[in-house]
Amino acid sequence: MRRGIGRIVGGRIHAVRFPRSTRRPLSIVPRPALLAERLRGARIDAVERHGKRIAIGLEPAGPERAPRWLVIEPRMTGLLLLVPPPTADHLRMELDVGDRPCHRLRFWDQRGLGTIRLVDAAGLERACGAAKLGVDGLVVTAAELGRVLGGSRRAIKVALLDQRAVAGIGNIYAAEILHRAGIDPRTPCRRLVADDWERVAAAARGILAAAVDHEGSSIGDELYRTADDRKGSYQRLHRVYGLAGTPCRRCRTPIERIVQAQRSTFFCPVCQPRRRRAPPRRSR
Repeated sequence: MRRGIGRIVGGRIHAVRFPRSTRRPLSIVPRPALLAERLRGARIDAVERHGKRIAIGLEPAGPERAPRWLVIEPRMTGLLLLVPPPTADHLRMELDVGDRPCHRLRFWDQRGLGTIRLVDAAGLERACGAAKLGVDGLVVTAAELGRVLGGSRRAIKVALLDQRAVAGIGNIYAAEILHRAGIDPRTPCRRLVADDWERVAAAARGILAAAVDHEGSSIGDELYRTADDRKGSYQRLHRVYGLAGTPCRRCRTPIERIVQAQRSTFFCPVCQPRRRRAPPRRSR
């Protein structure tokens, strides 16, 4: 998403619209009328990603020159688009940016779970800083994973979805990461040893980087689209996610599906063997 909308940088916002909708309303702060007033005339200085959030840096128009950030969290079904949306009913916000040509940035959200916030520098730190988000999954190390998760009783798959522990890993990629690392998703974090964390960290960096290069995964109803309305292609490389009952590419054992924390988990019972007991503790 960040790469797809990067062309709006340098443009000035000259129109803001929040279309009326009968669908579930988004969480928008401040209220739409006030937000539109504050956005008009602002120049877009940057588009950044913080975990699963997009932060659009703004230089406000008028006497107030303190920078602001428009923080958008798409969540499950939110899309940032530079082309017409899939449906008009779920269009939540439109920004007309620049003049020749004008880029129309749209935020579309089918379920209405996304959020839009206008914040100052301190607000950006509260929303996206170290107290809110852990180290990014694209650069996480084994030492960092071991430090934040090594003592946890939670299953490793559930823990990887905790954005305060490690930012940017979603349900699809947590399953893929653990398959590549050869770790059962039900394994409590405290049972993992240094070599395990090395494999998890390496798998996270490699899989997330490849997923970015392939512009994400469009699965099921293929609702997820790029900014210019193309499907992602990383789903073609999935080894376990969404493949229950099909043979594992590595060992040909059927992939299994379970539910963890109300989310589907896919894994290979042979390539990701379950651990029955904790490894012996090292003596002090």
